[in-house]
Amino acid sequence: MGRFFDMDNRFFTFMSRVSDLIILNLLCILCCLPIVTAGASITAMFYVTLKMVRNEEAYIAKSFFKSFKQNLKQSIIINLIMLVTGALLYFDLTIAKSMSGLPGKALSVVFMMILLLYVMVFIYIYPVLAKFYNTTKNTFINAFLMAIRHLPYTLLMLLITALPVAILYIPTARVQSLVLMLFVLTGFATIAYINSHFFVKIFDNYIPKENTLTEEGQQEQGNDSQVSGS
Repeated sequence: MGRFFDMDNRFFTFMSRVSDLIILNLLCILCCLPIVTAGASITAMFYVTLKMVRNEEAYIAKSFFKSFKQNLKQSIIINLIMLVTGALLYFDLTIAKSMSGLPGKALSVVFMMILLLYVMVFIYIYPVLAKFYNTTKNTFINAFLMAIRHLPYTLLMLLITALPVAILYIPTARVQSLVLMLFVLTGFATIAYINSHFFVKIFDNYIPKENTLTEEGQQEQGNDSQVSGS
């Protein structure tokens, strides 16, 4: 009986993690509402989940707003680039699908391939920004190269990120509402937390074991260590 009330008990550890994810998820949603700060919010969420995976986090809100403030300017630029690119791809796909014959089909295939690359970069761009100091240009380059280089992980994370779409296909409205409510409470942070297990393995390939200055001068967020680029 005494083990059940032990704070190191698996049940309490699990519930503590769930409560942390709820807090993190709600912070992310609230800070995404201005739209322009969505990039900073997602980056801050990954900053925390990456630390969670390594059991390094202390205070969820404090760590979240530390990263939010630290990456605000650069994340706004990245977020705007992603939004504009996404909008252009949407219009291009719409036009291509409205075209008849072989040219329309060919353009649709081309733009769908570009859309896939866009989504792959989207999966990586904010975690890369959360983990490494770099220029905006190099952050995009590294996100793209990592996504291609670690394609099996990338495809798995794409699948995990797309799982919430399954909620739309739940036949029972009551169950669908319950699952949707749970997703609003923990969904985004949970997905980021699961994907962060893969990102930690990926990023370890680009972090030197010794804190030495590299040729590219890329620096890990939150400490003084230098890491190599992709």
